[in-house]
Amino acid sequence: MKKYRPVSLKSVRSYPLCSRKSKESIKGFAKIYKKGDTLPAFLEKLPQSLAAKDLRKVADEIVSARKNGRPVVLGMGAHAVKLGLSPLIIDLLNREIITAVATNGACAIHDYEIALAGHTSEDVGPELCKGTFGMARETGRGLNQAINKGVKKGLGIGGAVGEAISGRRFRHRDKSIFAAAHDIGVPVTVHIAIGTDIIHMHPEADGASLGKGSMTDFRLFASVVFDLEGGVYINLGSAVILPEVFLKALNIARNLGNKVEDFTTVNMDFIQHYRPGQNVLKRPTASAGRNYALTGHHEIMFPLLCAAVLEGIS
Repeated sequence: MKKYRPVSLKSVRSYPLCSRKSKESIKGFAKIYKKGDTLPAFLEKLPQSLAAKDLRKVADEIVSARKNGRPVVLGMGAHAVKLGLSPLIIDLLNREIITAVATNGACAIHDYEIALAGHTSEDVGPELCKGTFGMARETGRGLNQAINKGVKKGLGIGGAVGEAISGRRFRHRDKSIFAAAHDIGVPVTVHIAIGTDIIHMHPEADGASLGKGSMTDFRLFASVVFDLEGGVYINLGSAVILPEVFLKALNIARNLGNKVEDFTTVNMDFIQHYRPGQNVLKRPTASAGRNYALTGHHEIMFPLLCAAVLEGIS
């Protein structure tokens, strides 16, 4: 067997530190917050690297897109509503900063319950043990009836839910993203998987209406993606459904000859999952465009981004 000896380091080459290119320097260090600082001052004092740098870039991309008349599309999971972000999203809709919204089925459920009762999100474990999980009567009956009625009129699920909430005197309808989008005339779409949402367990659920409504919304969403050149697509907290839907809609846009290449995609979640990383960030912008992953809790990161955007717009 060969015998090995420790290597001598006497002849190792080195070079002066000042000649080396470094990725970070004190020029990009954080600056100390002072009592009474404004939000722009706070943002300016963040470190000039990694997520802090990307946050500012995303805000700039959104501001630039809207100033140039290009769309900003928000794809979102249900946690955005559960965590109380609806007022911020509605404000961005009213300011014409967000130009379209795409959601999963659970998002529509939480939005409906908030508008109707002012509260949502049950404790699944105890209710599941009793067989009562997802069995709130008003939610199952009201949403299914709204969808069935709206789909018969040619609406998608998003339009049907928005019309239903907007047309009823729900106590908290001003907190409904769907009602706001309906009233403003902004596209709002719902993309479901049969059996994943609590309203599918209720007797009023009609598979034909659910399927047709979601298909209508997919085609509507595809038309939104057709126009995404120069715009921004944000995926807020959807790990599977919306990343898959977005990729297919983008493929249709390109298949039909639409130029959708130079745009920005953003994934915001507290964990960076596989599908958003591939289907929202990497694959869509492979030939051109920019992508950013902002990792953190929705209830902190999204309000911070909204504030940065509003400062940039103003």
